[in-house]
Amino acid sequence: MELEAVKKYLEKGGDKSVSTIDGLPLRFFERLTMEGLRVDLIEPGRLICSFKVPTRLVVAVIFTVGAPATGVSVEINVSYLDAAYVDEEIEVEARALRVGKAVGVVSVELRKKKTGKIIAQGRHTKYLPVASKL
Repeated sequence: MELEAVKKYLEKGGDKSVSTIDGLPLRFFERLTMEGLRVDLIEPGRLICSFKVPTRLVVAVIFTVGAPATGVSVEINVSYLDAAYVDEEIEVEARALRVGKAVGVVSVELRKKKTGKIIAQGRHTKYLPVASKL
């Protein structure tokens, strides 16, 4: 997928008229969490976004259901180090640490854009589905 297409998709996450990317349906939680997201930098293996914390994210509980054929999460961890407040500008940096044939590892860091103070750090290791040779 081209980086420009990814950028458009991320920035239109709250747009109700956007319904698919590569034929996949837009999920509820994407609209809820991605509205107002701005892509500051996108390059292979690295993404930096920013957004203002909206009230809906402070009071919402998000339930997600993985689509079939998206793989299996092997490890997910998050360390919460500080709080974010309504209308505070937040920067999100995601890095692909490894993308192999069967496993992908991503780290994410959320920072206060004004001070650079880390709010949370996370890591996600995922088993990637391998296409059957049958």
